[in-house]
Amino acid sequence: MEFQKDILEYISQALITTGETISVAESVTSGSLQLAFSQMPNASLFYKGGVTAYTLPIKVKMLHVNKNEAEHCDCVSENIAQTMALEIAKLYGTDWSIATTGFCTPIRSSAYKIFAYFSFVYKGEIVLTKKLELHPKTEALNAQLYYTEFILGCFKNEVSQLLI
Repeated sequence: MEFQKDILEYISQALITTGETISVAESVTSGSLQLAFSQMPNASLFYKGGVTAYTLPIKVKMLHVNKNEAEHCDCVSENIAQTMALEIAKLYGTDWSIATTGFCTPIRSSAYKIFAYFSFVYKGEIVLTKKLELHPKTEALNAQLYYTEFILGCFKNEVSQLLI
């Protein structure tokens, strides 16, 4: 698995320059964002860690997701992504956080669609939440990799605002 080196270097430099930290809470991307952050130059200066919360009980226990809401939407909604992002930032005490939740295979509870929500938190505030939809015939691994690359690109845009 290889990520766009220029994006990784840019994010690394931006976070080091601003002296800020980041943590990650993943579901649908299942650790690929954590892998990407660990591959960034001087990652230990800004990347504090992450959690892969793939199941409802773990999302509820570790990230304080509302159980009733999570049961209703199979743990996939804009609000779930936002809650995960807010809670992982608190858990790790970071300036930034990213959270993902979604589907990488079409199943009944996704209406046979493939989509994900992701959310960025900066200093306790939600700064971006988006839904990303893919073609329903996308292979699961390709969906996870696409989500990861897309989210990293969006995050690069967010941190670039701080450097202006």
